[in-house]
Amino acid sequence: MGGYQKKYLPIFFAIAIAIGIFIGSKLNYSSNTTSLLGGNAKKEKLNRLIDYIDYEYVDAINTDSIVDVTVNSILENLDPHSVYIPPSELERVNESMKGDFVGIGVSFYNYNDSITVSYPIAGGPSEKAGIKGGDRIIAANNKPLTGVNLIDDSITSQLKGKINTLIDLKVKRPGVKNILDFKVKRSTVALKSVDAAYMLTDTLGYVKINRFAESTPVEFKSALSSLKRKGATQIVLDLRDNPGGYISAAEQVADQFLEDDKLILFTKNKTGKIEKAFASDEGIFQSGQVYVLINENSASASEIVAGALQDNDRGEIVGRRSFGKGLVQREMELGDGSAVRLTIARYYTPTGRSIQRPYGEGNQAYYEDYLSRYKNGEMQSIDSISVADSLRYVTPKGKIVYGGGGIIPDIFVSKDTNYEKEAINYALRTGFMNRFVFELLEKNRPYYNKLTYKQFTEEVSITDSDILAFVQYTGKRDLKIRVRDYKEDLKRYIKAVFAQQLFGNTIFEKLINEEDPAIQKIKALSREK
Repeated sequence: MGGYQKKYLPIFFAIAIAIGIFIGSKLNYSSNTTSLLGGNAKKEKLNRLIDYIDYEYVDAINTDSIVDVTVNSILENLDPHSVYIPPSELERVNESMKGDFVGIGVSFYNYNDSITVSYPIAGGPSEKAGIKGGDRIIAANNKPLTGVNLIDDSITSQLKGKINTLIDLKVKRPGVKNILDFKVKRSTVALKSVDAAYMLTDTLGYVKINRFAESTPVEFKSALSSLKRKGATQIVLDLRDNPGGYISAAEQVADQFLEDDKLILFTKNKTGKIEKAFASDEGIFQSGQVYVLINENSASASEIVAGALQDNDRGEIVGRRSFGKGLVQREMELGDGSAVRLTIARYYTPTGRSIQRPYGEGNQAYYEDYLSRYKNGEMQSIDSISVADSLRYVTPKGKIVYGGGGIIPDIFVSKDTNYEKEAINYALRTGFMNRFVFELLEKNRPYYNKLTYKQFTEEVSITDSDILAFVQYTGKRDLKIRVRDYKEDLKRYIKAVFAQQLFGNTIFEKLINEEDPAIQKIKALSREK
């Protein structure tokens, strides 16, 4: 699997951590470049250099880009999680963390030179107006939206707008002869952070959180309440591949499981100031077994929740050692539409553990350590995890836990690192499979859009020819997949993505989890309780 790891895992890792680097609150500065850099000789030095380049350098130079490079270089020498966000990225990043945006609420692809709806976002204005998967949006407010020069960013800017404003859409629907007209009122569209909530057994509920956004606590409490009404006395909280988010959201999720006045975490800044966060008496699942699923991509806020429950002897942590990010960032605006997310403190679990991995050897070594876990065997055996006695801690009930780099699970579940399985998982989680399935749906969209879920399960099957087509599809996009031992897994995954695009995320997670080793392990454990 070595070649696959080197080429694709760092990409997946970088994407995940870019999402999960931000824990904390916002601190806004309204300042221009001069006031930001001015004030003492060292700062003035940077100002003068930029001015010299701007006015005297022999070639025309975009000094804005020089400033961006300078800021990035400074931050790279601090820690791996202090980052610069340029103006072009800030709105998108903040929308994801806020948990909503104003628009018409569709997921779309630029397909055959037109905007083709993959699916309308559940509860959004387009779904309410009657837009369906497969619809081609050919014009918005009489402005054509077709042609080879379509750019996703410009499309998005035209479909977004001020809240409660109307947009006139002309739509070509497969199987319908006439052009359809829709008036859609732009409104707030939720970006769900709770992917799924359903019952695994009569008493075991399951919730998956994909990130910790502002909206996560409300989403999670609603999901938890629903599962309790359905009879859940035990809960699986799936935080695998969750890169983190807001510290306050993590605290509120952990609070649902902890009794009043239990310590959730504490933070310490450069002056030694300590701030503690305690649970309230408002948790709705303070009794009953809890299983928290984590893996090597569970980071930051995910580790806060796992560490809080583990250190308070509340439930069991299942899976593999988490990423190991124990730094707190705060967003600070730079006055030109950009921002930095700067590390301002470290956080510690209730027993006093810091779970931050060392980063003193630089960012490259920090990220390579992530890959070294594959090489040292810790994905297959918990005994391969290196721990230091000096970082040994004890929970109130006597459980031994360790700091120094991630949350080590109570119950270990090995990772299948076979190249074939890893490549299939990569295709599933990074969009290859979504686009392939979308194109399959487009071959007979009127039929698929009429299916109920029961009809879907009975009538739709993934064939060997579909598998061959997928292998060829990914091969043309530089992802080489072999299908030998995992053909049935691949068929199940493709069918799950079919269901996701037709019926939503909960059905997708149900199908993916059917043969999941960690889920099967928890089901067995739950029967013993």
